Amino acid sequence: MAEVIEEGGELVLQLSRLEQIGAFHSSIRAPKSSLITVKEISNPWIQSTGMRGIRAPGTGIPWVIMLGTLRRKNGKEFSVVYGRGSAKIYEFKGQPFSRWIVSNPKSAK
Repeated sequence: MAEVIEEGGELVLQLSRLEQIGAFHSSIRAPKSSLITVKEISNPWIQSTGMRGIRAPGTGIPWVIMLGTLRRKNGKEFSVVYGRGSAKIYEFKGQPFSRWIVSNPKSAK
């Protein structure tokens, strides 16, 4: 399962090989200095607080799995969301992905 790790002043969203295939993307990085906030939400499927946009490219089955890029008018975000459990949202400034939405491993159902 994907996890966010700190590596030499950068945050890395480390994806497994299967996640890379499903997301059509390799692991992503961002400087820790560009991180604005990290917050936890109980339901990442609600557009007002969680994932926003149209998945392209990636893999998506609503309420089951969402892997990959979500595109919207104001930019892009990257999601690795499984099931109906909670997720963490990492918000960045000046990065290709303005947000990372990542399922909490213990809450994925």
